[in-house]
Amino acid sequence: MFKLAATLILSVLLRSTVNAAPALVELSKRQSITGLTSAQITAFKPFTNFASTAYCQPSTTLSWTCGANCNANADFIPVASGGDGSSVQFWYVGFSPSQATVIVAHQGTDTTKIEADATDADAILESLSPTLFPGVSSSVEAHSGFANEQAKTATTILAAVQKAIAAHAATRVTIVGHSLGAAIALLDGVYLPLHITGVTFRTIGYGMPRVGNQAFANYVDAHLTLTHINNKEDLVPILPGRFLGYVHPSGEVHIMDNNQWVSCPGQDNTSTECTVGDVPNIFDGATGDHDGPYDGVDMGC
Repeated sequence: MFKLAATLILSVLLRSTVNAAPALVELSKRQSITGLTSAQITAFKPFTNFASTAYCQPSTTLSWTCGANCNANADFIPVASGGDGSSVQFWYVGFSPSQATVIVAHQGTDTTKIEADATDADAILESLSPTLFPGVSSSVEAHSGFANEQAKTATTILAAVQKAIAAHAATRVTIVGHSLGAAIALLDGVYLPLHITGVTFRTIGYGMPRVGNQAFANYVDAHLTLTHINNKEDLVPILPGRFLGYVHPSGEVHIMDNNQWVSCPGQDNTSTECTVGDVPNIFDGATGDHDGPYDGVDMGC
């Protein structure tokens, strides 16, 4: 994931020469940070493996023959897959009987594909498409590159999710992804409930960059069930910078250096036990932490 970090860093450095980070106003008192239990950590592992599997070729996720990644969730029933890993990130949709949920998974940035890396550097905020996101206020803005990536597969994934729900009488949909895939997953988490009713949605992202502005973060907090898990000194989650108008929604879980997982309440929690406080700038980050491990799982196929 080195190029992902590098392109985001370049984008930040170019802008930071003319911008200084403003003081952020605390909207509410920070709640106490709490550690996750072993059972809570273990419960994420199937979804961590689903996110990692999104790096596998679509032909193997459609047949569920991608080796160890697929074997980690052996009962999964694939419905659709796609992408080329360059102009369109890999993705797949299916049903997990053991987790009783439809799974939507998005590939993160493939560092061998420069086109995908360039997308990450396109850090311009824009209103969400009124066609894809009907009824969402124009004040809700997202990173244009991430929004463009999500738009490429939105209607195809919507159809696949509808098919999976109908085929398995599913009542839950879980959307996962790592890195760029986490950003796309979050946008899918906003998009899909606008077009599908009668089921509950959950989004789980790993090493997720900031995706949108304050209004976007507030919308996510009000409408989504989100967990975004950050590993140690991974610098990708602090990018793009807050001084550019980007804000993380609530739902952070931070894996600390001692491998303890902690829940960090609020948006962009600045405690040193959470990512923003632990990695105050890009020079304190570590690109090697981006891929994991997340409870023993390193992202990739």
